[in-house]
Parts: sequence; structure tokens; C-alpha cells
Amino acid sequence: MKAMNLIKTLLVIVTIFIANATLSAAKLNNNLIYNAEEVDGLKVAETVYKMDNNLLTKYMKYNYKYDANNQMTENLSQKWDSVDNCWVNDLKICYIYDSKSITTEYYKWNSKKGAFIL
Repeated sequence: MKAMNLIKTLLVIVTIFIANATLSAAKLNNNLIYNAEEVDGLKVAETVYKMDNNLLTKYMKYNYKYDANNQMTENLSQKWDSVDNCWVNDLKICYIYDSKSITTEYYKWNSKKGAFIL
């Protein structure tokens, strides 16, 4: 009897914990707004805006490139620079396809060199 009550109590605690974690995660992403751009059914760009005091401000931008088979070959992410009012390169991911696998290469933007570094 005591074991059954213990199990019920633990189930209630776990359920409350999961519900609380889910609500907290939803609140964190609540201030981000996504605007996707599509061409011929493929997402070619996505701009992410942040909600600050009922105003949308630019936050991140993603640009996508595809090959002739509609496989993504490049994902370029940029951050918004509010001081210079422009997009600044951040990260580039290149995808290389062969018959059995996909190779992924990550490049980080180096502002001093003005180039992406593997």
C-alpha cells in the first residue's frame, strides 16, 4: 500500500516537473518571430525578429542554397549589428553529398581576415 502511494506521488511530481519545464521553454521562445522566404517550394531565407517592448528588432538571418536535386548545399547565418545597421556573417555550413553519405563542413566568420575559417 505504501509502495503504491509512493509511486503515485512520484508520478505526480514527475508530471508537474515536465509541465513546468515545457511552459518555461515555451516562454523563452515566445519573443522570437520567424519570417521564411520560399521559392518554388524551397526555403531560401529566413529572418528571425526579436520582440522587445512590443517592437520587432532584427536578430538573425539564414540564407540557404540548393543543388539541382533540391538538396541543401549551404546554410549561411548572419547576426544583426544594431550599431552599423547591417547583417554580419556568423556561420556557414556546407553540405557535400555522395551516393551513401553527407559530409558537413562548418565555417566560422573571421572579421579580421574577412573570410570564413573552417
